[in-house]
Amino acid sequence: MDARFTAEQDEIRRTLRELLHKRCGPEELRAAVDTPAGHDPALWTALAEQLGLPGLALPEGYGGAGCSVTELALACEETGRALAPSPLLATAVLTAPLLLALGTDAQRADLLPRIASGALTAALAVPGPALATALGLTGHDPSGEWAGGGRAGGVQARQADGGWRLYGQVDQVLDGHSARLLVVAAHTGGFARSRVLLFLVRGDAAGLTRVRQTALDATRAQARLQLRHVEAGLLGRGGDDVLAALARLGDTAAACLAAEAVGAAGRVLERTVEYVGQREQFGRPIGSFQAVKHRLADVYVQVQAARSAAYYAAWATAQGERVGGLALAQALQALRGAAAEGIQSHGGIGVTWEHDVHLYFKRAAGDELLFGPVHRLRAHTADLAHVFEEAG
Repeated sequence: MDARFTAEQDEIRRTLRELLHKRCGPEELRAAVDTPAGHDPALWTALAEQLGLPGLALPEGYGGAGCSVTELALACEETGRALAPSPLLATAVLTAPLLLALGTDAQRADLLPRIASGALTAALAVPGPALATALGLTGHDPSGEWAGGGRAGGVQARQADGGWRLYGQVDQVLDGHSARLLVVAAHTGGFARSRVLLFLVRGDAAGLTRVRQTALDATRAQARLQLRHVEAGLLGRGGDDVLAALARLGDTAAACLAAEAVGAAGRVLERTVEYVGQREQFGRPIGSFQAVKHRLADVYVQVQAARSAAYYAAWATAQGERVGGLALAQALQALRGAAAEGIQSHGGIGVTWEHDVHLYFKRAAGDELLFGPVHRLRAHTADLAHVFEEAG
């Protein structure tokens, strides 16, 4: 493994950081999360047209840049620094890889170029609070029971009028209220022979109700979807191993999420170091006290270790190694620690709504609710590696 970044990778990071610094400062961030979409469409257009961010990891044949997961992870690190609310995670990290892996030639040719251009946003809808399980991050469910069964919970698919109809409900769908395309996981085949398939649903489909939910992390917009006999198209040809595809996606997504968390942790640490150099007690900056130096030094070590793990996880996905979950656990712990230390070091202002430091803590807590928690991420990684099994 060559740990050095290429000139192209450094340029991606530099250009994206400069753009987000200009277009996604604290005031722009708060204004964006209060919009109906939960993000700034103009910023998303700029990210797509100037940097080609939505298609960064898509093949050139579909209008993408043909880069690897490493470049996508580096982009996520920069959006994490700014806590930038955008469709990047839902569209480019969680949905586009599924379309590329499972879609028919016609589906890929129709959807992927539009995603790469930024014209089409997409969201992955997994029933119940089971996104981490579906992605194989916190457990393995070969039966796909997390998909539920229609009226009893989750989503049920049935064939009707030469097509498919979906019935059920999905909560906690990232960008589900604004995405123009939904990829919905649903049970089909009845109870005895049920299996999970993925279906394509238009955002304006008849019978579909989408309501934005109040989330702990306002920078990650979520929605509840209600499907009442909604017309849908099958993703792929129905013979694909959907559960295996979701597990492969989970490792890639975890690497990107780890990089994003590391970016946020690094930024909140930078802001904290800057603040303790200005805040004074007993006639001197509190950053000059040895106790404060030691605490922030510990955070720095945690963040740097998590950054190394995230970079390795992004590189390892191309080598077939499944280490994304472990890297994500380390990154989320580093972010939680950095944000908590930031709130403590900022004193009274750190717990006010007007200051931004609490947003980083909410990002850590919100990501653990969606993709963790940390101890389950580590436990599942240990199970996969047979760490606690006795030698035969």
